[in-house]
Amino acid sequence: MKKEEKLENEIRHHKALYYQGRPEISDVQYDELEDELRGINPENSALKMIGSYTDKIDKVEHKTKMLSLSKTYKEEELSSWIGEHEVISMHKIDGVSCSLMYKKGKLAVGKTRGDGQFGENITTKVNWIAQVVGEVTESVEMEIRGELFCTESNFLKLAEEMEKIGLERPTSQRNIVAGLMGRKDNLELCRYLSFYAFDLIAEINEIKSECSKFKKLKKLGFKTPEIIIHKDSKRIKEVLDDTLSFISEGDYQIDGIVFSYNNLELQDQLGSTAHHPRYKMAFKFAGESKETVIESISWQVSRNGILTPIANVTPVELAGAKIGRVTLHNYGQVKTHNLKMGDRISIIRSGEVIPKFLSVVKESDSVFEVPKKCPSCDQKIVIDDIRLFCVNDECPVMVRETILNFIQKIGIEDLSEKRLEELIINNLVKSIPDLFLLEVSDLLKLDKVQDKLALKLISSIESVKEVDLITFLSSLGLKGGAYNRCEKLVLNGFDTIEKVLLMSADDLMKVDGFAEKSSIDLVASIAEKQEVIKKLLSVGMVIKKDEKELSPVTMKKICITGSLTRKRSEIENYIREKGGIVSSSVGKTTDFLLTNDEEGTSSKFKKAIKLEVPIITEDDFFKLFN
Repeated sequence: MKKEEKLENEIRHHKALYYQGRPEISDVQYDELEDELRGINPENSALKMIGSYTDKIDKVEHKTKMLSLSKTYKEEELSSWIGEHEVISMHKIDGVSCSLMYKKGKLAVGKTRGDGQFGENITTKVNWIAQVVGEVTESVEMEIRGELFCTESNFLKLAEEMEKIGLERPTSQRNIVAGLMGRKDNLELCRYLSFYAFDLIAEINEIKSECSKFKKLKKLGFKTPEIIIHKDSKRIKEVLDDTLSFISEGDYQIDGIVFSYNNLELQDQLGSTAHHPRYKMAFKFAGESKETVIESISWQVSRNGILTPIANVTPVELAGAKIGRVTLHNYGQVKTHNLKMGDRISIIRSGEVIPKFLSVVKESDSVFEVPKKCPSCDQKIVIDDIRLFCVNDECPVMVRETILNFIQKIGIEDLSEKRLEELIINNLVKSIPDLFLLEVSDLLKLDKVQDKLALKLISSIESVKEVDLITFLSSLGLKGGAYNRCEKLVLNGFDTIEKVLLMSADDLMKVDGFAEKSSIDLVASIAEKQEVIKKLLSVGMVIKKDEKELSPVTMKKICITGSLTRKRSEIENYIREKGGIVSSSVGKTTDFLLTNDEEGTSSKFKKAIKLEVPIITEDDFFKLFN
């Protein structure tokens, strides 16, 4: 009983601090406390708490309880829960849950989740938020639920304004939202917050699914998270990988992804427990946090010209790896937190290749410094909101990364990063189209390249000249142009390069899952690449109409090693037939290592373990195709 009581008190303590915007432990550490208590007594009342209790006078009752979400950290549990159901997924925004009540078309009350039954009245605060719609076209009584959050760019502006008026500098994007909701003064600061709607409770006949609900929310004028429809659990891993990228690179904070059954009739049948709806599941990434010290800050240039700050830290053991480098995300974060050499910081690793900064534990006496020139080309850089940009189109790192991305995505085997570096240094390749103008005599100028290897490289380049549109678009390095998004674009009617080049942002916004900002960004990026696209077509690239049905291994790189029951050539041909890429070696871009060896001693097996490349057996591989 003493252990149970201790855990219960700890959970109540940390839950209260979390909803006040002052967390003392990470989400993972908190979930571990709940799991431990659940093992002792699954009926303990602390496990059924929703949100935080409020004793404020100005509280409002929820007509329908605002519940929490069931969550998992395991892909197999998520896949099992999805089964054969059609689901939608969206980012789990890390902010403050909010409910907006509309009567006769006008906003009547805004409230927090509170304890799920009663929330705090925040009407005067949400009225400052531009994305909170004041009047809707429907006259029926309705409730809109969503999340209040702060984007990175607004967080920087908010922090600067708070310091100007003598308030304490905020420590994080999530904490400041909770802090502003609890303030009694300076309500105008709420104008820096955003609101995304994700639920609509009303008697509206046209709403039969989660998808139609989101369409209705948009029609009413609300911003919503982007949603992705899944017919089953087969393509879930891609969404989880994209989510991890957004956690590292996105412009607002998320702590996972929410999946919901699309069928509202099924949702009604399943109902809810006292704690969570049975038709929703949150997937979160297990993470471990530790403290370390910044020894220096270096800036890396991406293929888009963005300078990313990397903290070189005192090495610490984190999630099974020795960590000496931490991403600081962007210039805005470095400036907002005044990050510099000697600062003691808290970091977290949640599946990212490079762990990320969480918060400052103790500041040093050093001075915050911003680079004046690009570390690659020594040219002037510009500040654009929360980012630093190199605007030199001929910046060596930008050129190399753009071409390397193309090589990896289009699938040119045998052309390594080292070989590309040589080609660039020897002025043989300055842009993507130059790859297709290379001749054997050019390659013979490279170190240790003889006729046989030169012919092999030319053959590899020639083999990718005929390519499907999805692969072609995803290889160009478009902003927001990951493979699954290009796939969605093509499958929704933009199935020729001519249609893609003529596409407008308004056209793209009609496709499910494309919001206004992502549509504008992608269309603008395609326009920027128009000259490259024309040159690629002029040097012999042919975009073929892909008649093949998409499969679980479409555009997946698969390496084979060890003993097999079938002929290796038979498996390789099957992979190619299903749209996959047979790779001769294991690298960072390898999607699977196919082997029957349980404890492989081969260099490929060891490298796959080191790079955390998924390893599947021959039987598991063929089970992917039922």
